[in-house]
Amino acid sequence: MHRQPLLQLLHQHRPADSNEQTMTQATIAFVDQYPDCFERSLLVGHVTGSAWIVSPDRTQTLLIHHRKLDRWLQPGGHADGDPDVAAVALREAQEETGLTSLKLVSPAIFDVDVHSIPARNGVPEHLHYDIRFLLEADPEEPFGYSDEIKDIQWFLLNHVEKFTDSESIFRLIRKKQ
Repeated sequence: MHRQPLLQLLHQHRPADSNEQTMTQATIAFVDQYPDCFERSLLVGHVTGSAWIVSPDRTQTLLIHHRKLDRWLQPGGHADGDPDVAAVALREAQEETGLTSLKLVSPAIFDVDVHSIPARNGVPEHLHYDIRFLLEADPEEPFGYSDEIKDIQWFLLNHVEKFTDSESIFRLIRKKQ
């Protein structure tokens, strides 16, 4: 029963395009199939929570340069057994950015993405079923420190493409916020 709230959110989610629709359906099937879908010990994959953080005027987004993956990404991470994926996204965003002004804009899912994580330190390649929520923060607040990231910055939305080639990030930008 701990999976039902997420399944309900996934069924209510309206994907932006056919690619996101396919990933949403794959996520529903995954969550249906695996009672331990929130545990990183499930080596085929697991549910993760991410935060698409925007400024109150919606002209900027906050991205982190992930140390292990060496890429600019939105903050997020493992659920580690927590079925409240919105709380996971908020917690991970706070831990990775140090921001205290973060607030969840809506309890609804903002985006769904399924992506492969390369093998590392004895953990095989696996999938992250990433559930993304829209958060807002004050771009004037100073950042904290996390050893998981190399850098953290606010970017104007129309400049993000200079720092990443991720279609997943571009889809987040295209969504009406």
